[in-house]
Amino acid sequence: MWPALESGHNLGDVTHVTEILEVKRQKLMVTSPLIEFRNVNFAYGTRPILKGADMSISRGQVVAIMGGSGSGKTTLLRLIGGEVRPSIGSVSVAGQVVHELGRNELFKLRRKMGMLFQFGALFTDLSVFDNVAFQMREHTNLPESMIRDLVLMKLHAVGLRGAQHLMPAQLSGGMARRVALARSIALDPMLMMFDEPFTGLDPISLGVIGGLIRRLTDTLGMTSIMVTHDIQESLRIVDYVYFLADGVIAAHGTPDEVRESKVPFVHQFVHGEIDGPVPFHYQAQPYSQDLGVGAGSDV
Repeated sequence: MWPALESGHNLGDVTHVTEILEVKRQKLMVTSPLIEFRNVNFAYGTRPILKGADMSISRGQVVAIMGGSGSGKTTLLRLIGGEVRPSIGSVSVAGQVVHELGRNELFKLRRKMGMLFQFGALFTDLSVFDNVAFQMREHTNLPESMIRDLVLMKLHAVGLRGAQHLMPAQLSGGMARRVALARSIALDPMLMMFDEPFTGLDPISLGVIGGLIRRLTDTLGMTSIMVTHDIQESLRIVDYVYFLADGVIAAHGTPDEVRESKVPFVHQFVHGEIDGPVPFHYQAQPYSQDLGVGAGSDV
């Protein structure tokens, strides 16, 4: 008999307690930070990329990282994956400081991460089925019969179970991206990272990929981080946005806060304005001097 019933509580009380615990679990999943950047500095050679970056990403969220080209967005992903080390500060994933992990510990952590590259990066000589099965065969001892069912489940989740026998060359860009997504979630990662997931997609495929990112994040209980330039699709599906500029987190907020932001850089970026904090003209001497027009000119 349940202890709660023995102490005089009825089944309704037990159910109520269970519901409370589930609500608390869901709140913890959303609010507990999975990733933390603390005063992170990083440079490629003598070129500084990040200067004192602080960032906290909660479990269960879809988070977008935005900013101009070369602002350090992809570097953030590389720091999370332990490909590079900060020169100052720390990057923590699930409570572990990434750059302090030994080789085996780092590989163990990476197995809990998935990565979707900009153009899919499928193995061109493997079928759709074998691309998705690759990680399961490499990193588990599951029997082939179970791998088959799991692969079909992943392909079904992205709408491509019927394409299992096709080769990558037979896929459209959007289909290839979906196969790559199915492969990325093959081992049910706690964290998915997307490097420009919408690049080169038509409007329909873009909407499909965006919807899948949101739905799979919620269904699998994972956390998703997107590096992207696509404002409208990102704001439709994300929970939070960070903007990088000049090596620092220039602004951050919810989609509604971003849309209404008065921060000049954010406003220019979101609305695609030609001139602003990011100038249209590259720094140069006065135009008249370049053309030879002015006092003392013979032209």
